[in-house]
Amino acid sequence: MDYLTQLENKTIYIVRESYSRFKNIAMLWSIGKDSTTLLWICRKAFFGQIPFPVLHIDTGYKFKEIYAFRDRYAKEWGLDLMISRNSGALEKGMSPKTGKLECCNALKTEALKNTIGEHGFNALLLGIRRDEHGIRAKERVFSPRTISFGWDYRNQPAELWDFYRTGLDAGQHFRIHPMLHWTELDIWRYVEREKMPVVDLYFEKGGKRYRSIGCESCCAPVDSRADTIRKIVKELETTRVAERSGRAQDKEDAYTMQKLRSLGYM
Repeated sequence: MDYLTQLENKTIYIVRESYSRFKNIAMLWSIGKDSTTLLWICRKAFFGQIPFPVLHIDTGYKFKEIYAFRDRYAKEWGLDLMISRNSGALEKGMSPKTGKLECCNALKTEALKNTIGEHGFNALLLGIRRDEHGIRAKERVFSPRTISFGWDYRNQPAELWDFYRTGLDAGQHFRIHPMLHWTELDIWRYVEREKMPVVDLYFEKGGKRYRSIGCESCCAPVDSRADTIRKIVKELETTRVAERSGRAQDKEDAYTMQKLRSLGYM
């Protein structure tokens, strides 16, 4: 069995186990390469038809290409798409200009909290990877969140030999991360193998491309000549540039990211 298939099989196993244990489950889809890969694998895990909602937290500030991709493939793949927005914060003028930390917390974390509260989800699947950010390296596959949605990074359950703790206390929910063991290079090799669609922001235009996408005002492209998936793979095999180097740095430092995640951020 080749390496990518081993990665895929482990992710499928975690996804299926999660669905069997938590019937009120949803998957978060940011429309980025990682969550789209998880979505692709979820479709494989359930033979083309995902049996739970797919949730997009919409800040209102995403790239237009993200919205176009979301709407196209939600329809083509028959997704039960749920779009969540913190309309109250947006009506009061919340934006990246207010401050990146405040904006992320209001338009992402609070929107997610409201949706969990409204629908009572007790488990959420997310496509994050340990190699993407130092704080995410602290995560577990089955990561409990408190009744107030907080992440206690100092009290995470041990996960030895792929034994996972899945019991919840009253009011808790799990963030489940079936792709922690993947790397950025693994993702692109898998995208290439599967001929999987991704947002075209990842491909070079005018000497630059995006390696990480989200809200338009918080992302910047990096220098690149990679205008195909094969060229992206070749580029990543030698680059020393960090994946999230194009993200707004006032929310990417370790302290700020840890604070955001402790509050419930993805």
